[in-house]
Amino acid sequence: MAFSALCLYMLQSSCKFRQPVSQGRRVTFSMGSIKFVQTSCRISLPGVSAREAQVSSNFLKDKKMVPKADPPSSEDVNCLYQFIDQSTKLVVLTGAGISTECGIPDYRSPNGAYSSGFKPITHQEFVRSNRARRRYWARSYAGWRRFTAAQPGAAHVALASLEKAGRTHFMITQNVDRLHHRAGSNPLELHGTVYSVICLDCGFSFCRNLFQEEVKALNPKWAAAIESLDYGSPGSDKSFGMKQRPDGDIEIDEKFWEEDFLIPTCQKCNGILKPDVVFFGDNVPKERADKAMEVARECDVFLALGSSLMTMSAYRLVRAAHEAGATTAIVNIGTTRADDFVSLKLTARLGEILPRVVNTGSLSIPALR
Repeated sequence: MAFSALCLYMLQSSCKFRQPVSQGRRVTFSMGSIKFVQTSCRISLPGVSAREAQVSSNFLKDKKMVPKADPPSSEDVNCLYQFIDQSTKLVVLTGAGISTECGIPDYRSPNGAYSSGFKPITHQEFVRSNRARRRYWARSYAGWRRFTAAQPGAAHVALASLEKAGRTHFMITQNVDRLHHRAGSNPLELHGTVYSVICLDCGFSFCRNLFQEEVKALNPKWAAAIESLDYGSPGSDKSFGMKQRPDGDIEIDEKFWEEDFLIPTCQKCNGILKPDVVFFGDNVPKERADKAMEVARECDVFLALGSSLMTMSAYRLVRAAHEAGATTAIVNIGTTRADDFVSLKLTARLGEILPRVVNTGSLSIPALR
């Protein structure tokens, strides 16, 4: 039977995996049958050890923005392992849920920015209002040090290990934080990255750290005052009582930027500079969107991790993969836009389930020495 039908038969709870899998065996899914193949080896993939993959429960408890979820069961882990193991052309899409465990908040989870009434800046607002740009850049400058202090989590490391071992065909991320890159992956950044700044007029792009230095040079006293404040650790709210936001900026009072705060302009054409990210109300660049759609339609398995898929740019990829005949799955805490048609839905923290999946069975990879 097909994978979707098999999951309906074997899975009846969060993983819905109630039919136990014999220990020491792996399940390989095919279009017409289910094969049980004896396995005896257990490997460690490059880039992650069992110790590194173990996530401290205290670490997760300290992160207020991480939604609550029961630890993944052995059935959950086995189910996701089998899902990955059956693939020859796996495409992975990651969302904010993979970074909340690293101290970077999201928008839509129960503890996300939207829960407090926060409204992110839109592309239209940024373009038409000098005041909005000054507010954004002041807050973004203030939050930059703490935002960049976040480290890749166990889920990032596990995915990088799968990629290095050749088990992932292509990775796409909705996140702008570059944590995947720091873990060793090289995903397509669907919504861009805050690590680059781009001119809206001429298209000139340069490193965000250079922009930070330009802001500091234009506003030396202001920058010194901001940098002298207690930022706290990533994920905390100690930054002078203000909250960090998902895109790296910090909510600060108008008095910190309303008067005498200057923002740099493009050194090539004196145009407007913005972070090289897709703000709400803007579109993903066509070349990038086309590439993501191409790999989604050509994959045999599509796995969405830590995303509610509420943005059309992400949802359309899962939908396209499904309509093209790929097996689709989601691991996320909370409902998603694609729950009604995916073959498999698991509720788990990614930092708790992915390292265990990586260390399960052989994933059809020869033992590494």
